[in-house]
Amino acid sequence: MKYVLVTGGSRGLGRAVCHRLAQEGLAVIINYQSNQEAAEETLQLILDAGGTAELLPFDAADPVSIEQALEAWEEQHPDNYISVLVNNAGIRRDNLLVFMQNEQWHDVLNTSLNGFFYITRRLLKNMMANRCGRIINMTSLSGIKGLPGQVNYSAAKAALIGATKALAQEVASRKVTVNAVAPGFIATDMTKDLDESTLKKMIPMGRFGGADEVAALVKFLVSDEASYITGEVISINGGLYT
Repeated sequence: MKYVLVTGGSRGLGRAVCHRLAQEGLAVIINYQSNQEAAEETLQLILDAGGTAELLPFDAADPVSIEQALEAWEEQHPDNYISVLVNNAGIRRDNLLVFMQNEQWHDVLNTSLNGFFYITRRLLKNMMANRCGRIINMTSLSGIKGLPGQVNYSAAKAALIGATKALAQEVASRKVTVNAVAPGFIATDMTKDLDESTLKKMIPMGRFGGADEVAALVKFLVSDEASYITGEVISINGGLYT
């Protein structure tokens, strides 16, 4: 089996990515931190459609939790390895910088940026040894353009873009590709508190994107057809920032 780990896979973009990749025949490992109910809903969605999936809870910001979970998974799957990684886990703690608390800064960077480092480093050796791997980093329009009230989130996502470009060069000779997807405003739980009616007037296409549209892009990037694409940051934002 070809296994894919999707961090933050229980809801929103993560759920859409899990579902789409399962439809392509990948065995999906659904990571979540605390929302077990949502994770089980995602699992059932895949199983009901005839796909293969399992749950793997851990905190993407905690290296000890990550190591314990992945070590346990490898013990249960001694003949397999995770060849596709979608670093999707991320949180928002919006505030103006002048009012931003230390925790708001560190929580966002720990999940989006440090989580990428801990998990990718852990899985990369097997991808390189087997000369086959796909890493997709979920970044954001915020990391390209910068958005007021999101200095922490913009910093984390911009750093992830730099990491994507650097890592792609390190591992290309081992047939491991590393790319980033940069969604704009997508209708998910993370954007439900935003003023959609006002914001969509800024978007040339006049609407928020759908999670399935992002998942379709991820599906392409993990496919064999994308084997010569690496180090790229692909925006999916309805023309908002091009």
